[in-house]
Amino acid sequence: MHVRILDKYIFREVCKAFLFGICAFSAVFIGSGTLFKIAKYITDYGASLSAVVKVFVFGLPNVIMWTFPMSMLLATLLTFGRLSSSSEITAMKSCGIGFFRIAMPAILLGFLVSIVAILFNEHVVPWANTAYRNVVYYEIQGKSGAKSQDHIILKDIKDGQIQRLLYARRYDADSQSLQSITLQEFDGAGKVSHVENAEYAEFTGKEWVMHNGMLYDISDGESEHTLRFNTQVLPINASPRQIVREQKDPEELTMKELKAQIRIMKTQYVDTSKLETELYQRITVPMASLIFALVGVPLGLQPTRNSSSAGFAMSVIIIFFYYALMTMANAIGRSGALSPMLAVWIPNVVGLIAGLFLIRKASR
Repeated sequence: MHVRILDKYIFREVCKAFLFGICAFSAVFIGSGTLFKIAKYITDYGASLSAVVKVFVFGLPNVIMWTFPMSMLLATLLTFGRLSSSSEITAMKSCGIGFFRIAMPAILLGFLVSIVAILFNEHVVPWANTAYRNVVYYEIQGKSGAKSQDHIILKDIKDGQIQRLLYARRYDADSQSLQSITLQEFDGAGKVSHVENAEYAEFTGKEWVMHNGMLYDISDGESEHTLRFNTQVLPINASPRQIVREQKDPEELTMKELKAQIRIMKTQYVDTSKLETELYQRITVPMASLIFALVGVPLGLQPTRNSSSAGFAMSVIIIFFYYALMTMANAIGRSGALSPMLAVWIPNVVGLIAGLFLIRKASR
């Protein structure tokens, strides 16, 4: 498709409105959330200036990620509303330019924003969330001990090959113990060669000691030798604090790490609905930018969208309904009532149907 001056003009106008939306919505989120938390850290914990600055900076990526779809919707509504009210759309159509040709630059930008948002959500947001948590927990709250946590996973990787994998259903900080342990050791081909299960393991100050367990030697996927034990040293060289610091919340994991954790937890017959919902949302939320572009363009061309205030009000209403539907779909996916993949796609599917309907109506 030949890029014309008109394409560049529409693309530039939508881009400017998109950047304005990023700033506007980010300011709203920061003012209503981040600054409130910072004030709480200062009053409750006496947070230092350096810690406050870190919290603000590390909190920005997560805020910006949520503003991408909102900004795309606002940009299309404002841009095409202005073009329509100033009769520029009418002039374009009188020159024989069809609806799809006019809408294409905005839809293309929506697609590009979705791709950038997915990459941003994969490579920047998890790292920033981890840094944010560490600053709050260790620098502001001053916690030095390990906290209790569910689903402990430790991996020993050498030369790109996993050597040992430890899974514990829970770490209890009060007793410094790991509950319901499974330790898997792998051979050079990446297959499980040895398994150790135990009811729990206690930290003695120097090492972890497992209690009431079984040892399995495995060959060709079948158990060859088994041995029951009362106590057995757990072959890991990590203190409770080191173990817990290596654990990450779902929002701190990349999609690759989420998939690996889901795979590990499924081998232990643990419900992974929450993690799967988080995984699929890493795609659906960024893709909402494209969906909102499809919805925003035909709505912006309506005669009633003749002011920026009307466009902003319309974007707020649509965003409210979308995120309300997304919240309900998220809850359904996490509860296991519906497949997480199907549940998290519900808002986008509804938005896509609405966008295609509006586009079909506007193109007539």
